[in-house]
Amino acid sequence: MQKIQDDILSYREMCDAENVQVLQRGMNFRMNLAYSVILMSQRSNAPYQDKIHDDGTTIEYEGHDVSKRSYDNSYDPKTKDQPEKLPSGRLTQNGYFIKAAKDYIDDKTTPELVKVYEKVFPGVWSLKGYFDLIDYKTIHDGKRNIFRYILKLSERQETSGVETITREHTRLIPSEVKREVWKRDEGKCVICGDTKNLHFDHDLPFAKGGTSLSAKNVRLLCMTHNLQKSDKIQ
Repeated sequence: MQKIQDDILSYREMCDAENVQVLQRGMNFRMNLAYSVILMSQRSNAPYQDKIHDDGTTIEYEGHDVSKRSYDNSYDPKTKDQPEKLPSGRLTQNGYFIKAAKDYIDDKTTPELVKVYEKVFPGVWSLKGYFDLIDYKTIHDGKRNIFRYILKLSERQETSGVETITREHTRLIPSEVKREVWKRDEGKCVICGDTKNLHFDHDLPFAKGGTSLSAKNVRLLCMTHNLQKSDKIQ
């Protein structure tokens, strides 16, 4: 089943959606021939600082450290600049994403399409949507240099390939709103109580003036009732 923006998944369902046994890395360049995959989190204990810009459609995603296995046992990733390349000269995941961003900036390619999953709670993930990788920057966080990637909500989506969709009147539901809604609705459809195939739904659609910024306008619906609602919206 094709997953859509704001669908809620377990870790296993997320892996199945990508046809892999495990998703261990946060950054996965060209996991699929049509797109890359990143895992993000804005939880207070998240190891990286990801954020959504005020425009509601742009993500700023922090690059990831390289594991000790790529160096030696004395290597502490959190005290070192995030590397673009390994000692062997091979690109890290950071390096692949940087190259894709540079290619786009230099007008060599269309933007890299990136599928973004967000961790809401342990074991609870949400498909954030598909984004275009449009830029990157290197900043000093007070201790070391890190990479930050700029991704804009895309007008493309992946099905069998890459198709064009409209994103007019679309705005990302903030992470804190999703967590509040999940707790309030107790992880189940507010209409039938189903706990499977859930979706974060705008009570009043954003296109009709509804907001993504308040939990009062967002609720949990199962797939059946989400589709029934969509059929009634004119």
